Amino acid sequence: MKNLNEVKIAFFDAKPYDVESFQTANQRYGYQIDFFPSHLDEKTAALAHGADWVCAFVNDDINRQVIDALVENGIHLVALRSSGYNNVDLRYSAGKIRYVRVPAYSPHGVAEHALAMILTLNRNTHRAFYRTRDLNFSINGLMGFELYNKTAGVVGTGQIGRIMAEKLLGLGMKVIASDPYPAREWAAQKGVTIVNLETLYQESDIITLHCPLTAQTAHMINKATIALMKPGVMIINTGRGKLIRTEDLVDALVSGQVGYAGLDVYEEEEDYFFEDYSNRIIKDEILARLLTFPNVLVTSHQAFFTREALANIADITLNNIKVWAEDKPLVNEVCLEPKADGSCQ
Repeated sequence: MKNLNEVKIAFFDAKPYDVESFQTANQRYGYQIDFFPSHLDEKTAALAHGADWVCAFVNDDINRQVIDALVENGIHLVALRSSGYNNVDLRYSAGKIRYVRVPAYSPHGVAEHALAMILTLNRNTHRAFYRTRDLNFSINGLMGFELYNKTAGVVGTGQIGRIMAEKLLGLGMKVIASDPYPAREWAAQKGVTIVNLETLYQESDIITLHCPLTAQTAHMINKATIALMKPGVMIINTGRGKLIRTEDLVDALVSGQVGYAGLDVYEEEEDYFFEDYSNRIIKDEILARLLTFPNVLVTSHQAFFTREALANIADITLNNIKVWAEDKPLVNEVCLEPKADGSCQ
């Protein structure tokens, strides 16, 4: 067991808002935190030398080379300040490094951002904003549709999906949902109809994705599934970028099969999101093309980005480390094959 004020943490990909939220939360713990603005990769892993633990983010690539470098520097626990962990080679980590994460931190924030994207795309408020700033008060081309009585398809009935469904019900929409393990009791109470994915694709005017990225969900939105959808469907993704095969989405936007797309996540986002490219050229041709469509709204993985969420992320992350420091069984541990109770060992 170590005293908390003796614990040293190497904190990677530190943005100003991360530093502020973690310094505030750390007043309750007293860790020694070194904040590094660089991503964790093969070149920067050496910065962890002398630290007890590493704190990493979703865009840090924790591959075999990074794992070996961390182990060489004495690191055996990585605290992920995110819910996702598809950036981690868990199989290679077995017996070398253990991971803890923040399983939930901003369900209302993510759902609210998804709803904001729906309303923005539908009523063209993003385009109207720039028009009126140029003294162009024409409303030609800005027509939307009423959400009332339309059908929204929610993919995933976890915490975020359920909150999103309830917000859409509040707008007078008919809500259908699909999940391999659906929350049927909740659905019955709220008036949400549980359907299979094919039915959801066929019947929804708006499809919003709130499911994890797994082998089963990777590229679940693709040429074949888009063909099942209503012409002009709106697709919203605040989940994981690789839920959508972006090339197929672009083709469907060109043909008009997809009428609107709201993307807070993107397949290759780790090269761009959270960074300032305003004075550089984007080499990702697909992302560059998406940004040209007037009916596409791209935000930089900010659905989680609320004051409440940052405070929760910081506190849960630092408490995860406290549990390890006190030699207690890890909470929120990430593992390949969890037991029935969710534990790894």
